[in-house]
Amino acid sequence: MSEEKIIKFREIKIDDLKKIVEINKIINYEKFSNWFSFDYKITEEENNFLRKIISDNELYLSYYSEQKLSMKFIANILNKIDFNFKDIFEWYGDEIKFNLNGFTLKGRPDFFLAKGIENPKKPFFFLQEYKKSLNSTGNPENQVLAAMLVAINLNNSKKILGGFIIGRFWQFMILEKNKKNNYEYFVSQALDSLKFIDMKQIYINLKAIKYNIKEMKKF
Repeated sequence: MSEEKIIKFREIKIDDLKKIVEINKIINYEKFSNWFSFDYKITEEENNFLRKIISDNELYLSYYSEQKLSMKFIANILNKIDFNFKDIFEWYGDEIKFNLNGFTLKGRPDFFLAKGIENPKKPFFFLQEYKKSLNSTGNPENQVLAAMLVAINLNNSKKILGGFIIGRFWQFMILEKNKKNNYEYFVSQALDSLKFIDMKQIYINLKAIKYNIKEMKKF
């Protein structure tokens, strides 16, 4: 019996993923047009919230540890969106895994949305790796990509959305599976969460995710 080949998200390299599947990064920012143009009007109360969260954090955010960045800044934004509805819940650090072409990909994403009560069953969206900087351990783009690859196979779907955060910068991702079971992924340009116009776009993007899942719509 051959030994199980386990690759953990936190240790993943793009070369590891390419050993498992045919996967390529494509530069095409137009892929995000429908998602980023979601028709949501931010209220005055939400505008005030976003302005305050910037002013409360902009002086020292660059000094935050990963945990402080998560709890003091990112968690406030996610809680404001309030993703919990019907049988969809937020999950923090719960394990997901999938055996793909002889390799077991597994890990504990920092944040994702999925069905389930005690255990996540169908992941829909990932936002993970609250990295202080690129000098931190691992590569957040690869890590969230690995989680998305697991989810797209768990769900037997053709597309999944996600994103990652490095300090003040947020980038969103799309992973697609084609008819040949090969994969393409797209990474958005970075949004600076300490700039009000970018923070509003981040907020709208997250609202779009909530609507997309709640109404089972597709971008």
